[in-house]
Amino acid sequence: MATRHLGAQVLSALTTLALATSAAADPAPTQAAITRDGAHDFDFDFGVWKTAITRRVHPLSDSAEAIHLNGTVTVRKIWGGKGSWEEIEADGPNGHWEGMSLFLYDPAAHQWSQSFIGSAQGAFGGGMIGAFQDGKAELISSDTLDGRAILVRGAWSQITPISHTYEEDYSGDGGKTWKLSFIAKLTKAS
Repeated sequence: MATRHLGAQVLSALTTLALATSAAADPAPTQAAITRDGAHDFDFDFGVWKTAITRRVHPLSDSAEAIHLNGTVTVRKIWGGKGSWEEIEADGPNGHWEGMSLFLYDPAAHQWSQSFIGSAQGAFGGGMIGAFQDGKAELISSDTLDGRAILVRGAWSQITPISHTYEEDYSGDGGKTWKLSFIAKLTKAS
């Protein structure tokens, strides 16, 4: 009886060792996704775009009050595509608005960063960081709104050669819930 029990323990230990060795030899499928080179993920964005922007006036409230702007977005490649410079000009009910974004790819982290500069502030804001997955980019940062700490999530989706959508969502509860703050529908300028 004791020998049969000991044999079962040895067999169990050998099976565990074999599985562990096999797992160590074959990296997990998600490892390939993590280490994939995403240096050209934003290549779709290069060029000149017409943009239609809707920005919620009170993004963390249930208010649907929004302003609409129309303008142009120009995106230039830097560092062979491992970065880009985006210039935005739009007009709306409050007049002319301008902004810029610097996008940079970190090859060690396999992540993108975006730092925005509004013409009204004239200084870099905190940057969003993230990556592309399944044809969609998602970058996140912490920020403040009306003195309150929030999270900001920027997402690029519905990407085609002639159009894409950029959305910005805010969270006032650490990412448990998100509220749409800003949406831009972009179409390639002819």
